[in-house]
Amino acid sequence: MNGLLFLGWAIVGLSAMTLSYKLFGKEGLIAVIAGSVVMMNILVNKSVVIFGIGATSGNVFYAMVFLATDILSENYGGKEARKSVMIGFFISILTMVGGWVALAMIPAPWDFAHQPLSLILTPMVRIVAGSMVAFFISNMLDTYSYQWLRDKFPKHLWIRNNFSTWSSQLVDSLLFASIALLGTMPMNAWFQVLLSTYLLKVIIAIIDTPFLYMVAKKR
Repeated sequence: MNGLLFLGWAIVGLSAMTLSYKLFGKEGLIAVIAGSVVMMNILVNKSVVIFGIGATSGNVFYAMVFLATDILSENYGGKEARKSVMIGFFISILTMVGGWVALAMIPAPWDFAHQPLSLILTPMVRIVAGSMVAFFISNMLDTYSYQWLRDKFPKHLWIRNNFSTWSSQLVDSLLFASIALLGTMPMNAWFQVLLSTYLLKVIIAIIDTPFLYMVAKKR
């Protein structure tokens, strides 16, 4: 069941992001990046099993960010792609601080949302730090590697899309697993989590390739 939901949401989410670009241009992509970053920081708290692989429930949102930056790199250049990463990082910090301030306020006697919100918005500091550091560094790496591959393989869109994403996602998985999880579980379990989550990201990267072909500008 989880596997079907994962694949279905991957296709729907990537389709919606592509539609946002067609309707609103690069501003639509930046909006999707900002929204995806916020959802990633929330959904990282829920663990699921997909095809027998342990993962967090926000992997598709993460994949949408990488596809969005690849589209920006392809059609507008690396500078615009890196700008979108900075915007996403800024929005992530802003929303997290706002959420923590809201939780610090004393709830009204009739309030019912404080307790469940505190479970969502007060994750472990290591998880938050790991998610944000991994997002920023891996997406910056993705924009640079995409441009490098574009120069090396100007006629092979699938190569620069997949290999830039695979390499940066490996860095992302290593950073997040190391900062957030290293030392909290046996090393063999930690390695399994690292490998399985990276494998899911590779699968989504393959799925998103046709979507990039749909919107890449002809040169």
